[in-house]
Amino acid sequence: MRLKIINLFSLLAIATFSLPLMAASSASSASKEPWQLAEESEVWSPVPAVITANENTAPSDAIILFDGKSLHQWQSAEGGEAKWDIKNGALTVAPKTGDIKTKDSFCDVQLHVEWTTPTKVNGDDGKELTGQARNNSGIFLQEQYEVQVLDSYNNKTYSNGQAGSIYKQHIPLVNPTRAPGVWQNYDIIFTAPKFNDAKKLVSPARITVLLNGVLVQNNVEIKGATAWIGKPAYIAHGCAPLRLQDHGDAVSFRNIWLRKI
Repeated sequence: MRLKIINLFSLLAIATFSLPLMAASSASSASKEPWQLAEESEVWSPVPAVITANENTAPSDAIILFDGKSLHQWQSAEGGEAKWDIKNGALTVAPKTGDIKTKDSFCDVQLHVEWTTPTKVNGDDGKELTGQARNNSGIFLQEQYEVQVLDSYNNKTYSNGQAGSIYKQHIPLVNPTRAPGVWQNYDIIFTAPKFNDAKKLVSPARITVLLNGVLVQNNVEIKGATAWIGKPAYIAHGCAPLRLQDHGDAVSFRNIWLRKI
């Protein structure tokens, strides 16, 4: 009982001591001008870095991965020289030469990629190509997580495999694709997955995708590495390259840049 009485007196003492402080604080606030009160919630540091950002050009702090002239930022996915073709400022898949990837590795990024598919939509037998056979490629963040590239203009396929999808994981919100031969663009915000020292997943990757300026993926959670068959799963990794897919079709890319976040 004595302990409880002591605790009660302690609480009363704290309350009695606090009341004058609260009253003083209220009185102090009441005596301040509105501009002085507003200053209390102003934060002046750190100051964001100043960059230049003009329409249709990469921001001044971006890493230019393809400038229309050189493949010096790229290599074959298996190592060695990247063998895709460059013509008229565009980088085009040379079918059967394999995927290409950046020489540098990245984690969280803002990525811009422009792409177009061939106007030829018929096979060698003259029949119209449909579904996944209609000029297919892909953009792999960290070589693991695919944003689909496909001619999805009047072309029916499974919804989580059309352009704008996170392949086999997330259906795009809408289909804003343009006709074959017309340039399209992706703007992607990617947050890399995090793993602990025991190689266990701490936080999954997340991605936001705009296709031709239209939101098609809204900060969705990536479920694991892209899988054509079966369910996706995570395997611990660090920062890794960006990879472009050779799916056997002459898809073209240009104006590829990213910003580290």
